[in-house]
Amino acid sequence: MYDDPAVAVREIGLWREPNNVLSSLAGSWLFRRSVDNGASMIGTATITSRGDGQFDYHERGELRLPDGQTVDGECRYTFAECAGGFSVLFAETPPRLFHRIVLHGIGPRLIGDGTHLCSADRYDSRYEFRFDGSFVVQHAVHGPRKRYTITTRYWRKSPT
Repeated sequence: MYDDPAVAVREIGLWREPNNVLSSLAGSWLFRRSVDNGASMIGTATITSRGDGQFDYHERGELRLPDGQTVDGECRYTFAECAGGFSVLFAETPPRLFHRIVLHGIGPRLIGDGTHLCSADRYDSRYEFRFDGSFVVQHAVHGPRKRYTITTRYWRKSPT
C-alpha cells in the first residue's frame, strides 16, 4: 500500500496495461509469504531491468519453518516481457521456463495464471496486480510428492 495517493494512482493506471507490468515492478518491494503447512517468510525483493524487456528478480528474507526454526532464504528468477504479459524463468544457465503469464483485466486488477510441471508434481500459479499498487502471487502445488499452497503478498518498499 502506498502512503502517497498520487503514487498509488500512477501505479493503478500502469496495472491496467498488461504490456507495462514488468517495467512498473522495477524497484524494491517488501513481501510476506505464507505456506499452508505453517511455514512463513518475510523479506525484500528487488526487480531490476536488464534491458531488452528482461528483469532480474532477487529476494532475501527469513524463513520460519513450521517447527519455529528460522533460516535465511534467497531466490532468483528472470522475468521477460511477452505480448499480453510475461514469462518467468529460473535463473539458470541456460534459463529454463517456469511459466508464462497472460494477463487480463478484472475491474481495476490484472490477473494471470500459469502452470509448471515438475516431474509428476504440478504448480498452478496466479498473479494478481491489485488496485492499491500491491500484488499477490499464489502457487498451488499438488502431485505425488508435494501438496501445499504458497501465497506471497508484495507492497512497495518506501524510500528511506
